[in-house]
Amino acid sequence: MLTKALLVRLEALPGKETELADFLTEARSIVMEEPGTVAWFAIRLGPSTFGVYDVFPDEDARDAHLAGGVGQALGPNTGVLFSEPQIEQIDILADKMPAASPSDPT
Repeated sequence: MLTKALLVRLEALPGKETELADFLTEARSIVMEEPGTVAWFAIRLGPSTFGVYDVFPDEDARDAHLAGGVGQALGPNTGVLFSEPQIEQIDILADKMPAASPSDPT
């Protein structure tokens, strides 16, 4: 069962909306290398408001993600692509995820 999640809200600086969208799209390749990140979604909430929602089996996996490549990339881009990120650590009460198929290696 998934027990932990993150919801990160990012407000693009004026004129940086396309660059922020590209940054989030490219971040997918980093997250694909994180076995503890079960699901990861880069989202657009409005014209200049973006976000990331990701889920984890436990606190250790969430902490590893925050310390990983995408988490580390937020710092240098704060004030360049977006204002201060709003990071919420969430506890999951229930989930519905597809079952892994027999041919799925995960």
